[in-house]
Amino acid sequence: MENNIIEASYPITFRKEDAASLGAYLKNRQSVVLIGMKRVGISNFLRFFLNHKDIAKTYIGDEKSYLFIPVDLNDLVEREVGPFWILTLKRILDVVNKRPFGKGLKKKIEMLFLDSIQSQDLFLTIDCVRRSLIALSENGIVSTIFFLRFDRMKDAITHELFANLQGLKDATHHKLSYVFTSVRGLDDISPSVFTRTSLSVFSKDLYIKPAIEDDAKIILKTYKDRYKLTLSGLEDQILLDTVDGYVQYLQLALIYLHEKKVPIKTRDDFFKSLSYDEEVGLQSEELWESLTQQEKNVTTKIIKNDKIAKEEKDKAKYLWDTGFVTGSKIFSPLFEHYVKEVEKEALNNSNGALEFTKKENLLFNYLLDNINLVCEREQIVEKVWPEVEALGVSDWAIDRLMARVRSKLKLQKSQYEIQTIKTRGYKLVESGSPR
Repeated sequence: MENNIIEASYPITFRKEDAASLGAYLKNRQSVVLIGMKRVGISNFLRFFLNHKDIAKTYIGDEKSYLFIPVDLNDLVEREVGPFWILTLKRILDVVNKRPFGKGLKKKIEMLFLDSIQSQDLFLTIDCVRRSLIALSENGIVSTIFFLRFDRMKDAITHELFANLQGLKDATHHKLSYVFTSVRGLDDISPSVFTRTSLSVFSKDLYIKPAIEDDAKIILKTYKDRYKLTLSGLEDQILLDTVDGYVQYLQLALIYLHEKKVPIKTRDDFFKSLSYDEEVGLQSEELWESLTQQEKNVTTKIIKNDKIAKEEKDKAKYLWDTGFVTGSKIFSPLFEHYVKEVEKEALNNSNGALEFTKKENLLFNYLLDNINLVCEREQIVEKVWPEVEALGVSDWAIDRLMARVRSKLKLQKSQYEIQTIKTRGYKLVESGSPR
């Protein structure tokens, strides 16, 4: 079957240090937490790792005995334990059906899935997951479950969930391993459940930093082909220097060039255009808001070339681990510019303009056109972010833009207000309307 995932065609040397580290952990059946700043390119890396035909042979061993099971938790509508295990079982079935395994094995796992759906019993569902993984193990298949965006489960993590994850490893005689992806470590997501002592034997942390230039060039070529852009060697270099290996900046920069249809004239002009682009600004804001106050303080000190005490650096270790900071340098001039603007606004005690930005106006008009109707997230993305819909828009970006519009409506003493409809989306109503 032809693989239509672009990253599957990347050269096997793509992010070779990260791939080698992850492969070594999996070869030894160790579980791994891939940690990185938001939208740094972990998904891009894993699409490569999960789909390139030579990955297992190059970095793990006999490729025929390894089974990768991706479970993207973005697919969860309800971030609860029951749907989490149902989705996991469904993805096991999906992957098994795509592989040339025996009909008996496929039929057994299919029946377990159907039993789980019919019963709607959490205990039985977890047991069906366990029996499916045991069946794979008994057939000489070594499984790795990739829980992508595991931090989405933050509010549903319990001691029982952790015990079940550990129990599945025990049931397969530790032939099963996990890969979690997250902005923070498991002990940060749920410190009362994932204690440092328990994690020392359960998983290892692997930090994914912005791509080095050779890897960024591979990604750049992919997206240039997608947007049918022809750039000179000098334009390529200016672009790479500006985004500095951060995949989302790279994508947004190429979308900007595709929409504007203008060449990159000079380094300064291109940087200025991108630094004031609303999409780039929103992405920088998402990165900034993902940091703790201690990390923000250290970041601003680095930009100002202020001295940082050892204790401060220790508390902000995440900045160096994830590549926000390399040595004493911020990872991207675009992010550094954003932080400077934040500091400038704070210094001036500015409350910000009350007029809507372009994106805010698109959002408000869409809500207004559908007043008193629920606007689901997917519809909002389609109307407000058509240029980046295929790349995905984070929940944070939607919520943050919504918060901005909501705040400005209040400051404008508008007759309208935005209501949040749990698990579905948002609705614009006239102030005082019942919820």
